[in-house]
Amino acid sequence: MFFPAQPWRAFQTDGVIFFSDILTPLPSLGIEFDMVKGKGPVIANPIKSMADVKALKPCDDPTGKTPFIGEILSSIRQEIDPETTLLGFVGTPWTLAAYSVEGGSNKECRKTKTMMFNDPEILHALLDHLADALIEYGSYQIQSGAHVLQLFDSWAHHLSPAQFAEFSLPYAEKVTAGIRARHPDTPIIFHANGGTGKLPLLASCTADVVGLDWNTRMADARAAMPGRTLQGNVDPMALFGTEEVIRREVERCITEGGANNRQDTSARMILNVGHGVPQGTPEENVKLFVQCARESGHYPVYQKKTTTVSA
Repeated sequence: MFFPAQPWRAFQTDGVIFFSDILTPLPSLGIEFDMVKGKGPVIANPIKSMADVKALKPCDDPTGKTPFIGEILSSIRQEIDPETTLLGFVGTPWTLAAYSVEGGSNKECRKTKTMMFNDPEILHALLDHLADALIEYGSYQIQSGAHVLQLFDSWAHHLSPAQFAEFSLPYAEKVTAGIRARHPDTPIIFHANGGTGKLPLLASCTADVVGLDWNTRMADARAAMPGRTLQGNVDPMALFGTEEVIRREVERCITEGGANNRQDTSARMILNVGHGVPQGTPEENVKLFVQCARESGHYPVYQKKTTTVSA
């Protein structure tokens, strides 16, 4: 029994996201890490120099180096309803680079941003290598059964708009273009955590769907991206609220996302929370969230179905 299928069985969500840790492809490149209780991922030998970047291996055999990814995806695909969308999940070059340089999680991203300001050529070389690797890794997930691929930039909030435009977006775009060249019929979602202040830049991305966290007002995102498919962005902590709160937040998100806008009939959105469902969330409230989406009168609006709850 695979964990991603459990919430699908319980809530009959329209999508199941394969939440593999975003650092999973790093060991195949020569960047080993351990998961330490209370600290998260720890990389013993972080990237410090151009020599470290040049010593990295290519991601030339994801089937051989990460066979469990393909096995799990194909098993989930067989287990869920054919009408349910299976989403693959990969980190973006910027987020993986930041972990690789920091050696783990750092609230200031100090080592990476020091490299950014003092030795940007090293960081660019690392980002380029990671983008090539993620094209292979993302394609492997699609070949293994993913209907949609989500690129998740969980450390985008560390970047100013100008830094995002130089060190994140171009490399996410490289991954998007590379995967699309191989799998032109597979939709790609780009989610940048901390998208506040970056809406004009996100509007320029070529992903099929732009994911948004709850720090961005959905109405502002819709104004910046008319006609685009948006995903999000209910505050996941709202699922700890009352039924009235949950219903209000769902309706607000759908309305601000443009579902009621008759002047922009091309506006589409996928209702979701802004950043996953936290542990301890009452299960009955997740079920209510999905139910509210179906009762909203704007269902479905994208691809196979719309509501994706990632846990």
